[in-house]
Amino acid sequence: MKNPIANLNKIFDSRIRLGIMSALMVNETVHFNELKELIEVTDGNLASHLKTLEESAYVKVQKGFVGRKTQTTYTVTKAGEKAFRQHLEALEQMIKSME
Repeated sequence: MKNPIANLNKIFDSRIRLGIMSALMVNETVHFNELKELIEVTDGNLASHLKTLEESAYVKVQKGFVGRKTQTTYTVTKAGEKAFRQHLEALEQMIKSME
């Protein structure tokens, strides 16, 4: 019997990264502060998880200004969308194999 967890993506093991990707999959863009409120994490914790996703080319970062305040916006990349969908499919298969 094949190991049911073999197709899971380790990048998405963290509940925070799972939350980030979930938010980005259903929204075209999400601002840093929106993600922070949604996932209920500190600035530093969110930033480190976003950096991991960015380094994996799953998330694209855009920095800009609104008035005099900086605003950081995130979008999911095509590679990120594909990887996350594959991860979700692997989770579904794992659950089905346990029935």
